[in-house]
Amino acid sequence: MSVDIYKFDESILGSDSPDPLRFAFVKKHSAHAGGSSMPVPPPQQSAIFSRITSETTTSKKRCLYIHVPFCRVRCTFCNFFQNAASRTLVDEYFSALMKELKKKAALPWTQSGIFHAVYIGGGTPTDLSPEQVKTLGQAIHDYFPLTADCEITLEGRINRFSDELYLGALDGGFNRFSFGVQSFNTQVRRSAKRLDDREDVLKRVSELAKEDKIPVIIDLLYGLPYQTKDVLHQDLTDFMSTGAHGLDLYQLVVGGSAPMLNLVEKGKIPPPATTPEKAGMYELGVKFMADHHMKQLSVNHWAIDNRERSLYNSLAKTYAEVLPVGCGAGGNIGSYGMMQHRTLATYMNAVNEGQSTIAMMMKQSPLEPLFASLKSGFDRGIIQASKLPVFMGEDTFNFLMPLFKVWHDKGLVELQERSLVLTLAGSFWSVPLAQACIQVLTSEMSIAVPQASNH
Repeated sequence: MSVDIYKFDESILGSDSPDPLRFAFVKKHSAHAGGSSMPVPPPQQSAIFSRITSETTTSKKRCLYIHVPFCRVRCTFCNFFQNAASRTLVDEYFSALMKELKKKAALPWTQSGIFHAVYIGGGTPTDLSPEQVKTLGQAIHDYFPLTADCEITLEGRINRFSDELYLGALDGGFNRFSFGVQSFNTQVRRSAKRLDDREDVLKRVSELAKEDKIPVIIDLLYGLPYQTKDVLHQDLTDFMSTGAHGLDLYQLVVGGSAPMLNLVEKGKIPPPATTPEKAGMYELGVKFMADHHMKQLSVNHWAIDNRERSLYNSLAKTYAEVLPVGCGAGGNIGSYGMMQHRTLATYMNAVNEGQSTIAMMMKQSPLEPLFASLKSGFDRGIIQASKLPVFMGEDTFNFLMPLFKVWHDKGLVELQERSLVLTLAGSFWSVPLAQACIQVLTSEMSIAVPQASNH
């Protein structure tokens, strides 16, 4: 049994183009692929969360995600801005956060397994004080069962990342920094509302990397206004000059209410790069990494040496369970996805009154384990038949083979005996490819289930 691909259009199959890198699909619509899920009515959410977190199952790898929803300024490309940082507000939030952290740590589910990666994200976690960073790190070590080599990441900005903050992170047991540089170029940074000029950012990243006590990872975006291919090449050269240990190279995806859209419309900044232009930038980036013999960990992450593993990214974006803590944090446990309250006052009131912090809960598709395996494979750039759960009793790799052959003919993948390897074009379009597989399987399941129920 295999899928009938002829009923699907170019959004699944890709376009017939001599240049699949630039024109296989129209554009990338989101940062990550996702499967179908059903909303859980609010009155049922608290009881379901209590049930799934009272269970003591250890079958899946686990991550902890802690959200710090503050930023000093709003980046023009950001659609997730929540709260402007102030010392009083941050202190009040931190108090509530520590209460929730301790409560979540005491759950039977939490104590029944081990956590492989912890990520403090935002917002800007480095808007916490040095003492708060230290306290948070120590609490994570004290409260949670962690693997001996657990990756514990503090995300943040270089702006105002002081020696005191650095030492607080060390004392707290953090072992990885992730800095959202986006671009070193001053003009590009100004258009994105990033603080500090190129020289300041280069100097501080170099200082932290030179200490060599914690791996320093840099996030760069490609496709920003004013960011030509020459500028991107200089960004990559600047990264190499800092001695930082790893690099995330992400495609700019602007949507929602991001201020950049309004600024472009008013003619205050030039438009960001088109999708074909971004494809060319990705090609430049991949070649640059290869020329500098960097180790590729995923389709958009590279490491200078073996200290950088990008563990949270590879686990949380694909198949691990993620315990969410903090205002605006998202996660998934026991086949349920969940998002915590995004409004600061609502979140803090819920914590302080002992109420549920969940704002939204979704029941994941029964195919989620398969979807997770596919997302993991496309993120790595290699899909192995042996790693895919069966689909309706069928070998999933064989079931999808007609689709894979179409992609092979269009230059997106290379077919091997029991694996699929993404080409450069396939790597650029990895999220739409993963999403296409998920849509095909969901469609086939919806057809098969009603047929089965009629017998």
